[in-house]
Amino acid sequence: MPSNSLNARIPAYKSVFSSGELQKTYQDLVGIVQNLRTEFLKKYQGEFSVANVLHGYIDFTYFYLQNNYLKTRKLKLALVLNHKNANFELWLLGQTKDVQILYWKKLSDVKWVNNEAMPEYSIFEAPLLSAPNFDNAKKLSESVHSQFKTLVQDIFETLKAYE
Repeated sequence: MPSNSLNARIPAYKSVFSSGELQKTYQDLVGIVQNLRTEFLKKYQGEFSVANVLHGYIDFTYFYLQNNYLKTRKLKLALVLNHKNANFELWLLGQTKDVQILYWKKLSDVKWVNNEAMPEYSIFEAPLLSAPNFDNAKKLSESVHSQFKTLVQDIFETLKAYE
């Protein structure tokens, strides 16, 4: 984080916004996540409940997924577009900070868990799609769904092994 005062940072902030590129790119990326959410709602109907897209912060756009298994353990998944890295991630979250801490400790030796420091918002943040092609919506969607299927299966197997 820059140590300059807010007033000192305002000119750079205004400069980034002046072209309109940032706003347009952000809107396009949010639209992609909204389309993915709609696809997930249809594709996983009966398997997962799919929440609305959450955005408004410039760093992450995401939606939650939950099924009975996760719900009974006070857990949920989030399919996340990380704007800083321009990639997709699948996060495991606890419904409360206490649940998050409990599972972070329980899963400390799992490959996705940073056992030195718990992430601010999740138990872990697993890479889903590290280099998405945002220009090809069909291929992007296929890649996200394919990676999700594989990763979510791995996550559930891991959770069950640690019960």
